[in-house]
Amino acid sequence: MFRRHKPASEHKRNHGIHGSALSMPHNDIRTFFNLSQLVLSAGHLRPPPLLRHSKITYFEVEILDAQSKKQICVVDKIPPSSTLLDVKHKFHKVCPQWYPSRIGLRLECNGPYLKDSANIKSLAASSIITLYFTDMGQQVTWTTVFLTEYTGPLLIYLLFYLRFSSIYDAKESARSLRHPVVHLACICHCLHYIRHLLETLFVHKISEGHTPLKNMIKGCTFYWGFTSWIAYYINHPQYTPPSFGNKQVSFAALVFLVCEAGNHFINVALVHQNQSGNKTSFPSPSINPFTWLFTLVSCPNYTYEVGSWMSFTVMTQTLPVGVFALLMAIQMAQWARKKHQLYLKRVPGLCMKMVNPSWREDMSGGGGAHLSSHGSHQ
Repeated sequence: MFRRHKPASEHKRNHGIHGSALSMPHNDIRTFFNLSQLVLSAGHLRPPPLLRHSKITYFEVEILDAQSKKQICVVDKIPPSSTLLDVKHKFHKVCPQWYPSRIGLRLECNGPYLKDSANIKSLAASSIITLYFTDMGQQVTWTTVFLTEYTGPLLIYLLFYLRFSSIYDAKESARSLRHPVVHLACICHCLHYIRHLLETLFVHKISEGHTPLKNMIKGCTFYWGFTSWIAYYINHPQYTPPSFGNKQVSFAALVFLVCEAGNHFINVALVHQNQSGNKTSFPSPSINPFTWLFTLVSCPNYTYEVGSWMSFTVMTQTLPVGVFALLMAIQMAQWARKKHQLYLKRVPGLCMKMVNPSWREDMSGGGGAHLSSHGSHQ
């Protein structure tokens, strides 16, 4: 019935245990408060920046066969900054049998072929672009075309000039003496094509594009065939000199050299104009007298080329050279007309200058045969 009282020492011990238990949460709160003050005093905490993902619209290019209209492949994930050449490279990975220079792409079946530099974004009406594929055949570079076309005539003419027994009768060749015009014609002919080769390598800006192999075969057939015909007549043992003798030969040779020099200086002037970056100006004469022909025609390089072959015709007085000069004049006239129309498009307001007779179209011409300042066919 009497409640037993705990000793004072036991009571103090229990009070200490409960006191320590109560003080622990208080110490934790104080420690957290001090840590918070330390962090706040060090500076405000900044949340990590949010990554902004830019939305890039990729295009999908569907490539169909231009003849059968059947789908060949689909090239997807094309960035807007890509060019048509990038599409051709991806197309080549899917279809390895067609390398980029052999691939011809058009927006329409019968439309013009698109340039490799064309931007995909400029061609897109929606996120899906439909292009029509045409196999361009085996391709060669323009440099290969020019070097092949011009090296052939140089070597072929020399073969006829040496009068091999397989070409001419050995006895007849030994009996006949060569007229000086035969040697002069060989020098002029070689000079003409050596100039073309050197300008192709060191002057002209050759396009990095390609052309079908069949085009090179056509060009070689034309140049090589006519060279064989011309060289055969001029170097023949029965060849007769011009009617007016040395006066005719000397005058024609002088005109030939003038035209060759003028042709070279015009090509150099066109290259320098393009290097200046001003592609919207009409070619104009400079202090060089050979460039003054710009005041009469728009393509003096073509004029000088035809002048070279006309003077070579007068110097040798042979039918094959005359036929070749006539065909070259017709071809140069066509190239000159196209080049002149291109100048009219590039130079606004130039049509008003056409009232002046000096700004007429060039219906003759001469330069690197079919080399422009960029080294591509006109």
